[in-house]
Amino acid sequence: MFKRILIANRGEIALRIIRCCREMGIETVVVYSTEDKDSLPVILATKAVCIGPAKSKDSYLNEDVLIETAKLTEADAIHPGYGFLSENAEFAQKCEDNGINFIGPNSFIINGMGDKQNARKLMIKNGVPVVPGSKSLVNTWEEASKIADEIGYPVLIKASAGGGGKGMRKAFSPDEIKSAYETAKAETLAAFNNGDMYVEKLIVNPHHIEVQILADKYGNMVYLGERDCSIQKNNQKLLEESPSWVLDDKLRHEMGQVALKAAKACNYYSAGTVEFVLDEKGNYYFIEMNTRVQVEHPVTEVVTGVDIIKEQIRIAAGMKLSYTQEDIDIEGHGIECRINALTPGTVKFVHFPAGYGVRVESYLYSGCKVSPVYDSMIAKIIVKGQSRLEAIKRMRRALEELVIEGIKTNAEYMHILTFHPSFISGNYNTGFYEKNNEEIMKWLNEGVD
Repeated sequence: MFKRILIANRGEIALRIIRCCREMGIETVVVYSTEDKDSLPVILATKAVCIGPAKSKDSYLNEDVLIETAKLTEADAIHPGYGFLSENAEFAQKCEDNGINFIGPNSFIINGMGDKQNARKLMIKNGVPVVPGSKSLVNTWEEASKIADEIGYPVLIKASAGGGGKGMRKAFSPDEIKSAYETAKAETLAAFNNGDMYVEKLIVNPHHIEVQILADKYGNMVYLGERDCSIQKNNQKLLEESPSWVLDDKLRHEMGQVALKAAKACNYYSAGTVEFVLDEKGNYYFIEMNTRVQVEHPVTEVVTGVDIIKEQIRIAAGMKLSYTQEDIDIEGHGIECRINALTPGTVKFVHFPAGYGVRVESYLYSGCKVSPVYDSMIAKIIVKGQSRLEAIKRMRRALEELVIEGIKTNAEYMHILTFHPSFISGNYNTGFYEKNNEEIMKWLNEGVD
């Protein structure tokens, strides 16, 4: 097992990894920017090293500095968390070249699955259903327009690299294709320094279903059920739940097996997520594989009892999976709400919910600073109930207990969302936000009758 792990990330995921390492008896080195000098991960890590100014490109994305810091602190491994360099094949290769374990799959796998167009080709070759789309990269909007005419509108212009909803634009007619292509390409260039694009058929308002997998370096694989991540704003998830309310046991098992087939196709190891869209007729299509831990991994942990971060570290250290598929049992229902800051500033006071079935992941403390420089997510509230209705009621209670003073957040919005009839019934898809936001905002501003 590793003696010391460098955490190349910040915020709640850095804190999540620190806690796991502490329980495993592993020392931690946290890197931080000048903007994060007073952050909770810096306070709680075994050692903290400032690696640069606030801008991510000068600190958290500075690959050479991260490698040098790992060497100087004698870290055995680097955990990239999510975002930043977690799906960067070049960085994983640099770790390998310098004798540092990258906690995740190797650079070859990341490159193969991180490039969504290559991943599509591999899935097609291995019999995994994919959304119809371009057979190769699309270099101009004119090429995108030609493909859109062939497969039919609406279409989705999508970045081949990156993730997190960036570099994606919809086009419902020929008049929209040029703007959609150029906007998506500019966004992915800015976010990932990669302008490779492709086009696929837009499945209108599907369910967004993702299957969590774990695989070791010896060919052992398991899937940990699925998460329904259909409530999204601008392709950014707001709420996730497990299991999905729209899958029956037969379809759940089938999609789990297909997720394992996708993982086996690329000889995958580590924690990973295979993402699908599910249409109203029950047809599902592979859209991508995230070769990292997901923001929403805790909602799977609470219904399976599996510590995904711990297993990820064990796998990177060359150990076999602690579980077989027969060991995996989905018990109860989990829901996760993402709490986002709507304004930056100093948190004057914070009180987190607690009690039976409630878990909080956050880097906040009274007096801490929420920076405008980084991602706006500041906390995740995760609950578990014996039934979906109990989980919904528990989430409401937890959100009512949450107090964050000094900045504005979306906590009240998320609380009201849990009362919406479409959410309560489970009858929602990726069109939920667009369809219901105006009504929820009205309830928020005027009160609910």
